[in-house]
Amino acid sequence: MRQLWVSVCLGMCVFAAVLGTPSRAFAQGDEIQVYDASLASKGVFNLTWHNNFTPKGIKTPSVPGGVTADKSFNGVTEWAFGVSNWFEAGLYLPLYTHDKDLGFGIDGFKLRGLVATPNGNDRTVAVGFGMELSYNAKRWDSTRVTSEFRPIIAWHVNPKFDVIVNPILDTAYDGFSNLVFAPSARLAYNPSDVWAVALESYSDFGALKGFEAAADQSHQLFAVLDHTTKSGFEIEFGAGVGLTNAADKYTLKLIVGKDLNKVK
Repeated sequence: MRQLWVSVCLGMCVFAAVLGTPSRAFAQGDEIQVYDASLASKGVFNLTWHNNFTPKGIKTPSVPGGVTADKSFNGVTEWAFGVSNWFEAGLYLPLYTHDKDLGFGIDGFKLRGLVATPNGNDRTVAVGFGMELSYNAKRWDSTRVTSEFRPIIAWHVNPKFDVIVNPILDTAYDGFSNLVFAPSARLAYNPSDVWAVALESYSDFGALKGFEAAADQSHQLFAVLDHTTKSGFEIEFGAGVGLTNAADKYTLKLIVGKDLNKVK
């Protein structure tokens, strides 16, 4: 636990130290997921495949000449490795999108480090901190290098109910005041060990220096169904609706995860 808290503190120091020039708008997301502070077991490789489809979304690209969300299909394969019982390393590759204007293309890649409470699923409260470093294609983002800082608070109220909050901050390394507050949250009911139903919210309030007007903020609400198969596949399906004009009207997500093998 001491190593965990040292790592969290170091992560927050990096977060505070690396911020520094002009602001920009953030692109749409490729990973629609609330982190619950669980980690791949030590020595285990894990693959999580994210896929999203937007049957009705924003029709203006987030960057000139970039990907348009409306009727787009995007996602990423997320490779993770349990380095220890409190640290997981990850690689998102490839990030991809097919949209009605540009067709199929690669959007970049991401590196991730995640520290969290060991055996967090067995604790009443688990915490964690994740950091992603992204290299973006011009079709996806106006800034080549961006990052996400993701604190994680997971409250397992009892075996049936979970409350999880990720108060995320996004940065283009353009100063502390330009950090974008984009929190996500999950309220889940677990009728059994292999099934869960949940409500998830995803928001973008804008930069810390001054949140956008309510109508210009992005807010989405997802109904989610999770299932773990006998063969160990973790499957999550969600249907989302936009609550503001700045959010995609309808979004579907499918996430499939599986532990691959253990390094001996």
